[in-house]
Amino acid sequence: MAENTTTSGQPEELNEQMKVRREKMAALTEKGLEPFGRRYDVTHHAAEIVAEFETLEGQTVSLAGRMMTVRGHGKTTFAHVQDMSGKIQIYLRQDALGEEAYEILQLADIGDILGVTGQVFRTQKGEISIKVASFEILSKALRPLPEKWHGLKDVETRYRQRYLDLVVNPDVQKTFIARSKILKTLRNILDGRNFLEVETPILHPIAGGAAARPFVTHHNALDMKLYMRIAPELYLKRLIVGGFERVYELGRVFRNEGISIKHNPEFTMVELYQAYADHEDLMRLTEEVVAGIAQEVLGTTKITYQGQDIELAPPWNRITMPDAILKYSGVDFRNVKDLAEARKLADQLGVKYEKKQGIGGIVNNVFEEVAEAKLIQPTFVMGHPTEISPLAKRNKENPEITDRFEAFIFGREVANGFSELNDPIDQEERFQGQVEQRESGDDEAHMMDRDYVTALEHGLPPTGGLGIGIDRLVMFLTDSHSIRDVLLFPHMRHKE
Repeated sequence: MAENTTTSGQPEELNEQMKVRREKMAALTEKGLEPFGRRYDVTHHAAEIVAEFETLEGQTVSLAGRMMTVRGHGKTTFAHVQDMSGKIQIYLRQDALGEEAYEILQLADIGDILGVTGQVFRTQKGEISIKVASFEILSKALRPLPEKWHGLKDVETRYRQRYLDLVVNPDVQKTFIARSKILKTLRNILDGRNFLEVETPILHPIAGGAAARPFVTHHNALDMKLYMRIAPELYLKRLIVGGFERVYELGRVFRNEGISIKHNPEFTMVELYQAYADHEDLMRLTEEVVAGIAQEVLGTTKITYQGQDIELAPPWNRITMPDAILKYSGVDFRNVKDLAEARKLADQLGVKYEKKQGIGGIVNNVFEEVAEAKLIQPTFVMGHPTEISPLAKRNKENPEITDRFEAFIFGREVANGFSELNDPIDQEERFQGQVEQRESGDDEAHMMDRDYVTALEHGLPPTGGLGIGIDRLVMFLTDSHSIRDVLLFPHMRHKE
């Protein structure tokens, strides 16, 4: 048998409980039984038996699950078996099972996975149960579950050992079932609006589509540097050039940035593009999609997140970035045209900025510092400076800003969209400006993508684009405090 190791790779000594479980495993083998069994015919699940008791009473059922409790009274034993739907009590008697089979039961421990077959009945205390006629130990648990009275409370352990978290914390399982329903509903809504789901590369020769630091890798056969995608945007817009009029991609993107309750280096987003639409169309689509998902999954558009009541039904609030700054700080950036003045106002508010930033970058910094966290109810923020929006179409009346929006809920960005820049000359100039920012030390600035410019030169129709952060949306719809609560396997630092 292989030596047991800890998560850090160090040898681990078996504690007394683990030694006893291995002894029981050996005893099962000596009896000719497999401690890690084979398929089992499951006819019903726990919740189904409880819900349909009147029909199933007296009927024979088979189910499988993990034994979560056990208590013996001489020749009778009561236990609870938990499957994905919930728990149900099982009742085992020596005279029904036979002495030999009942002895095998003594080799079972809490945490073992059992298959049981028997009749559905209700005990004298009124609990719906299964009177077991036969059972099998389908998988011997060689480690005990966390101590039952305390459960699995340590956050680090919950995230590192999600499998245990799912076993002992039922609400966690509900969160991920809800996540699955959210994704399914999102697809249904977009498919119903004639969007075509597509797949684009995850490995990119040029990192683009967002301002973020990428993960870098190397393809040996081609001897070339590749980047894990930070966004699928530029490939999806190539498809609009190719004649698809409505496309979306739901998948993972990767950004080599910090980890917090709001950020994970890989996360899920949906990006969609609609030809002949603009940012106004996409704002309406955003609020309709989010409200539609909430209504379908939760049965309401009114949610409570971290104690705050939030209404997701359209129409959402709208405000420009300078107006939001004025509203929440009293400082007016609306008519600032001089860089020195922008710096002075930022200094008054104690907002930091970099020397290379222009007025637009400073305005964005100020907004993030003084206004973003105040946007509790769903709000579209508009009027983003062109400086920070290299892929968005300029506003017709004011070329210093773009036809772009970000959607905020509870002070957190959940969506970003704009009327797409389809002027190849303007796009190339903006890419060049981004290249100069990279050369001056900005690792998050865009790279030059000449093939994308070439695609635009073939003609990108007027197009609206939208990206929605799925993890944050799931957080809101499941009242989850941290993004790690909605990721099955969040990234963690190595244990020392």
